[in-house]
Amino acid sequence: MQNFQLEHSGNVATFERRTEFVERKGIGHPDTICDGIAESISIALCQAYLDRAGRVLHHNIDKGLLIAGETRPALGGGIVDVPMRLVIGDRATAECDGFRISTKEIAISSAKGWIRNHLRLVDPEKHVIFQNELKAGSPELTDIFSRKQISANDTSAAVGFAPLTETEQLVLATERQINSDKFKKLFVEAGEDVKVMGIRRDRSLQLTVAVALVDRYIKNVRQYFDRKQEMQQELMEFLEPQLKTLDGVQLDLNTLDNPERGLGGMYLTVLGTSAEGADGGQVGRGNRVNGLITLNRPMSTEAAAGKNPVSHVGKIYNVLSHYLAEKIHASVEPVKEVCVWLCSQIGRDISDPCMMSVEVVLREGTALPDVEPAILAIVEKELAGIDDFVVRLSRGEFSVY
Repeated sequence: MQNFQLEHSGNVATFERRTEFVERKGIGHPDTICDGIAESISIALCQAYLDRAGRVLHHNIDKGLLIAGETRPALGGGIVDVPMRLVIGDRATAECDGFRISTKEIAISSAKGWIRNHLRLVDPEKHVIFQNELKAGSPELTDIFSRKQISANDTSAAVGFAPLTETEQLVLATERQINSDKFKKLFVEAGEDVKVMGIRRDRSLQLTVAVALVDRYIKNVRQYFDRKQEMQQELMEFLEPQLKTLDGVQLDLNTLDNPERGLGGMYLTVLGTSAEGADGGQVGRGNRVNGLITLNRPMSTEAAAGKNPVSHVGKIYNVLSHYLAEKIHASVEPVKEVCVWLCSQIGRDISDPCMMSVEVVLREGTALPDVEPAILAIVEKELAGIDDFVVRLSRGEFSVY
């Protein structure tokens, strides 16, 4: 395979280093809301384009912006004074072969559906103003989609890795547990806006967790702090059985709280997200495509959510690089850890990267020639099947936030 390079980065994997920093912005975080909505719109547009045109047409919905509203949280229930505003950007084909596709209706309907499915207390009819800014694409980029073989619409680099470390897995699991149906039944006051920061020092893990509590379920200051303590205990009971190589975990919840400051000392929200009155959000500012922000790993700054899944390599290669890394790690036993870099060239077939590099951490006694044929076989097979991969991507089979 041309433009392929395999490298050996030694024998020390990320989980064997002395420190590690990992973050996860939960499903109700303003940035994640933007990513989730942008991706849901792209998936809905793909389906509409396939139904009407028989192929996915030009679109990119990766310029979304969530402007925070204004609320007055209060014990027993507060008030929404000003709704949030969601600006839906960038480009979407609305006309093809003489017929029109209602991109505005699809975008707003998809956004409302995502909110209903993920934010229990946010009513998209009352709590969000939708500002549609989708416009037609440039002729040169739109023309890519009329060709028999769709080529890359950008020159872009991406990187993915495998496997997730124990720290990464626990950070991800903590947020997902808090936003699970089971946890919400135990703690109805736990909002969807969750942020988890994990810091590992040698074999000890510290998790700093922020959870937006919903004011209507909190009657007084004592109840807030009692429920917070119960929530923290429940999370520790969830985490401790999952520890494998780590010696222990410390969990700190809502560390800005102060019972002596009344409302000013509690993380209370009316709707369960800080976007209601404190923080805005933007597509691409949150989690990478594997759901994490991993500061010890190489990462791409590309905003994948909402990008076109059949031509925009900023999305395809970001997801594909992680997918390839997972395949290599699972299939080639001597590989302890692997990073995959992919770089496209605008106009070039997406199955033929301009450059590809695979870097591996190998177990003792293993050399590159021992693993190169197996790795190359995986890479060539997956690139040859990239058409099937992008179909799966367009259906939303891969999470990108």
